[in-house]
Amino acid sequence: MKAIKKFGKTFGKSFGLAALLSVTALASAEAHVTFLDREAKQESTILAALQVPHGCDGKATTEVRVKLPEGFVFAKPQPKAGWELEVIKGDYQKTYDNHGDKVKTGAIEVRWKNGNLSDDFYDTFVIQGKVSGVEADTSLAFPVTQMCGDTVAAWDQVAKEGGDAHGMKSPAPLLKVVAGEDHGHDHDDMAGMDMSGMGGAAPAGETVKAGDLEVSGGFAKAMLPGQPVGGGFFTVKNNGQADDRLVSVSSPAAGEVQIHEMVTKDNVMRMRQLKDGIAIGAGETVKLEPGNLHLMFQKVKTPFKQGDTVSVTLTFEKAGKVDLVLQILSAQGK
Repeated sequence: MKAIKKFGKTFGKSFGLAALLSVTALASAEAHVTFLDREAKQESTILAALQVPHGCDGKATTEVRVKLPEGFVFAKPQPKAGWELEVIKGDYQKTYDNHGDKVKTGAIEVRWKNGNLSDDFYDTFVIQGKVSGVEADTSLAFPVTQMCGDTVAAWDQVAKEGGDAHGMKSPAPLLKVVAGEDHGHDHDDMAGMDMSGMGGAAPAGETVKAGDLEVSGGFAKAMLPGQPVGGGFFTVKNNGQADDRLVSVSSPAAGEVQIHEMVTKDNVMRMRQLKDGIAIGAGETVKLEPGNLHLMFQKVKTPFKQGDTVSVTLTFEKAGKVDLVLQILSAQGK
């Protein structure tokens, strides 16, 4: 009986120590920047969500930079409220097929800048892209630089082929590519917001008037379930002799609607919020379109679905408020 009691105490201590070590190891493993879903099928378009679980030695994260590996192409980052967005473009090592178009260049790095993510919280940073031309059982490394003011944490260590990444202090997030069925197409039409130009897409939507202004061609883009932001677009024509300005936008479909601008210079695409709105000069036409001026729906209550509509209220400095209905098209604007 004593032997049994002694064994029980020893087992309890050992079990408690093992559990503690297990929890400690798990906490240590999850302290790195990692992917929410760490697998992706070949030739599939995915939302790659990077988890940033903490700051740098207690300091708040102010910038996150992600280098995109060869084989993760046509990348489009998801904007985040309160953060500026930069996309660095460059040449791919290979040529990729994008619905019949041969593509040799694209996004090679994404930067979310001038944010403020407290060490007390975690957040995700999402990039839509296609896994293409990658063999199954291959791991794609996405080196991440996490900046907290003057403090920098680099998650960029990559194990040599066949090596073990578990012992690394600062491993790069890995995305394992698994075999997938090739159906001759991917799911771009239902993927997140398209950040590139649309070409000849024809948006639908009725024309509304307010004073000398005509607002037409209103549309939004379909979103993935759980995607927190969406894009909206329309055209404003000023038929009057005086300048006007779009100063704000609201919608019952979102917690906040911001006015944004995207500008590409020297292969760097930057997006910023236009807090002063958009000037509508006398006799001018201003077009909100993908890759340029656009609305950004934040904290969307229900993901936009193709075929539905979104109501918005535009407030102009002189023309006042205008109610507009946006038709929800596919993610590609078709």
